[in-house]
Amino acid sequence: MNPAPALSVTLTSYGPAVGADDAPDILDLARMADDAGVDRILLTDHVVMGDRTERYPWGDFPFPPDVPWLEPLSTIAAMAAVTERVRFSTKILIAPLRPAPLLAKTLATLDALSKGRIEVGVSTGWQREEYAAAGVDWALRGRLLTDTMAACRALWTEAPASFASETVNFERIWCSPRPLRRIPIWFAGRLHERNVERICTLGDGWIPEPYAPVDVLASGVPVLRDAWRSAGRDPNDLGIQGDLDVVVGSDGRPDLEASLHAVPEWRKAGATTVNVVMTLFAGPKRASRFFDQLARGWAAI
Repeated sequence: MNPAPALSVTLTSYGPAVGADDAPDILDLARMADDAGVDRILLTDHVVMGDRTERYPWGDFPFPPDVPWLEPLSTIAAMAAVTERVRFSTKILIAPLRPAPLLAKTLATLDALSKGRIEVGVSTGWQREEYAAAGVDWALRGRLLTDTMAACRALWTEAPASFASETVNFERIWCSPRPLRRIPIWFAGRLHERNVERICTLGDGWIPEPYAPVDVLASGVPVLRDAWRSAGRDPNDLGIQGDLDVVVGSDGRPDLEASLHAVPEWRKAGATTVNVVMTLFAGPKRASRFFDQLARGWAAI
């Protein structure tokens, strides 16, 4: 039997579990995740929020616009400083809101300080107000995503680096430090033609849309693997993220053990990593028990 996919616990950096007054608690959660053997911690991103949350494309947006969102890369820096083994990524970072040289420098710095424990999940986001506030053209968001991450790859691998595209251009510049190794880039979203091309030419993995059922992986992974092979890349190197659904127990509460029973199904569909969103099961006060249950449940799969 093939081993179960690596376990990623999504420690959300927003909402009632970690608010403005108790943000340092997230460092304790990172230590607990590290001790429990969690493979990756994923943080999500909103630079600013507008009030048009009804535009959220995947159902009802679960938070009001004034909920505090910790900036994920800054938070990862703090978490990496108090951990030794667990890796860090984003789900997702709105990459077009950040200038490519600054993003490349920030991620490379994090990779150096964490001794090679950095990945990044990226997409365009969904809120026009964030782009307007940052002075970034919403209509160019897809082009910006591609150009920004391609420019990062150039800055991480060439010295001096030159890059020319529709939205990002530079010539003979140095960006040091460079990453300790290739920083994995995960692209999120539907498997339309442009996204498949991004994944296969620049990326290392695919993050399906939020709340995507396991059937989406089962149908999408073969298509992506074919494109991956056609791009001359080893199918064994392709990462696929799945999101564990919550199973409610007889007491009406989320049942972590029962929820973990679905992991083999996600693996069969092609997932190489399965995310467990901690805040769906426990807040900081119950974190120790959560990680104990998680470690036992994962070992039993």
